Amino acid sequence: LVEKAREVYSALKKKHGNVMWDDNGNIGKRYRRQDEIGTPECVVIDFDTLEDDTVTVRDRDTTEQRRVSISELTK
Repeated sequence: LVEKAREVYSALKKKHGNVMWDDNGNIGKRYRRQDEIGTPECVVIDFDTLEDDTVTVRDRDTTEQRRVSISELTK
């Protein structure tokens, strides 16, 4: 997972510049921490990512989660 996460992180950083890596604590704590600092969207790499090259994108304001292909996210 870490290798794939670094790959996605690098691609997003190259495209957007302002990207944060957070792998401390469980996913709920990560979401809360990012909500507190105002991160508009969180990208989650999970085991499904390794199977189908998609990630979960979580919106801060609505807490809606959707699966998005990595290629769509980084184009």
